Amino acid sequence: MPYLQLDVNDHYPVATKQLLAQRMGALYAGIMKADVNRITITIRELGEGAVWRCNAETPVPAALLMCDIRRGRPVETRAALAEALIACCEEVLGLQRLNIEFTQHSGDEMYHPVLGGWSEDWKED
Repeated sequence: MPYLQLDVNDHYPVATKQLLAQRMGALYAGIMKADVNRITITIRELGEGAVWRCNAETPVPAALLMCDIRRGRPVETRAALAEALIACCEEVLGLQRLNIEFTQHSGDEMYHPVLGGWSEDWKED
């Protein structure tokens, strides 16, 4: 944890996905004051017509970024992260209509065997 899962309608070169993961990881670590070694990012290329944004008329192609994070960060910090991640995905992948959703967890819901086991609960300091 954290786990960032991006669902997209397209396919991208491996180098592009690696660049995106590096940038997203750096943004997350900096804004959320987290250890970059704990961050996992997936880019799920679901293919054309797989992700849709509904509206009152005809659904339009979209993308969705799910962020599983530790509980406790202020809403302003999460908003800053969301805005930075949207800008990053627009720049690297050319995405439009990207929504971000956060699911918050306590530290004892995240286990990292290489990093000593259970995560600690997030603390501001």
